[in-house]
Amino acid sequence: MDSGSLTWVLVSAALVLFMTPGLAFFYGGMDRSRNVLNMLMMNFYCILIVPVLWMAVGYSLAQGGTGDFIGNFDFLFLKDIGILEDNGGQIATIAFLGMFACITPALISGAVADRMKFSAWALFVPAWLLLVFVPVFKWIYGGWLGDRGSLDFAGGTAIHVNAGIAALAAVLVLGKRKGWPTEGHPPHSMPLVMIGTGILWFGWFGFNAGSALGATGQAAQAFMNTFLAAAAAGLTWLIIERFRDGHATNLGAASGIVAGLVAITPAAGFVSGAAPLAIGAIAGGACCYAVKLKNKAGYDDALDVVGVHFVGGLVGSLTIGFFSNPEFFGGEFKAGLFHDGGLGLLGEQALANIAAIIWSFGITLAIMIVLKKTIGVRVSDETESQGLDFAEHAETAYH
Repeated sequence: MDSGSLTWVLVSAALVLFMTPGLAFFYGGMDRSRNVLNMLMMNFYCILIVPVLWMAVGYSLAQGGTGDFIGNFDFLFLKDIGILEDNGGQIATIAFLGMFACITPALISGAVADRMKFSAWALFVPAWLLLVFVPVFKWIYGGWLGDRGSLDFAGGTAIHVNAGIAALAAVLVLGKRKGWPTEGHPPHSMPLVMIGTGILWFGWFGFNAGSALGATGQAAQAFMNTFLAAAAAGLTWLIIERFRDGHATNLGAASGIVAGLVAITPAAGFVSGAAPLAIGAIAGGACCYAVKLKNKAGYDDALDVVGVHFVGGLVGSLTIGFFSNPEFFGGEFKAGLFHDGGLGLLGEQALANIAAIIWSFGITLAIMIVLKKTIGVRVSDETESQGLDFAEHAETAYH
């Protein structure tokens, strides 16, 4: 990397790290007041454990070697990672990818809110990182799915679809919260939700534009696409709420913005023109209706991880099959249907997501069942009623 690109990647890595506290505020505000510290800790724990695992073995398994399905142990504890020959570019890239590894399991915390033992979460995160995130990441970036031609610029499939379907598997084992769905569970602090949304949107520019791994025109386009898709999705969600429910809410705006950010993530460096507006609008509408499905389907996804991250990531990944525009970027990737590319890319996108869904759901289900049979995954009824903040952490957020 030249000095400009190296600087941009380092700044982007810091922005992506900042997203995890932003996610903690976003989820924490949506949670109950007696559980907000528990939610913050679940997210911050990911920043504590994941970097250690990423440095020790995660990066090597995710990017080492030339295998199609998993890496090797060539880079254990980052051995043989040089600095002189590439001016730090390799180290910057490893750090940048490590920030993605931090936030991915943190996304799942929103689904299991109010009822999961912290001890179970402490074991779930490293197990899920190594058994689910690392293999799927390898498949898409340097493995069999990427080699076939599927596209995922910044982690729509590898991160959001992956974590979203894992969230569904986790809550199926964990069970429903007491009183759900007859008792309402409104956000305890919308100001926290909106602060978290702003931090996420700010950090997402590093998430997407940083994935160009350089200060390039593609990074600039990814930056613009991220801006436009989030705005379009938030606006679409508000319009639907206004006509469907008679009012436009802050929670709807926040959820729509995040849905748009999720959806543009896989496509950010592959689409141009009005495409990000279309992708954002489609995601805003799809996710707005998807969050209502949990009540009909009977799964208690507390903070709508499935409805926003799984559905939004899937929408964004599949729409690449229509909007991908390699001519605009001068790239060698496949063109979408609207740019005379036929249906081939759409098929590759579907295959990549199906593979990720099957692996992530199955392995997550197995991890949760093992934890349930051994140390248990759910707090007692008394703890759930009292609140996890005091019972699990001996602290309270509000006095």
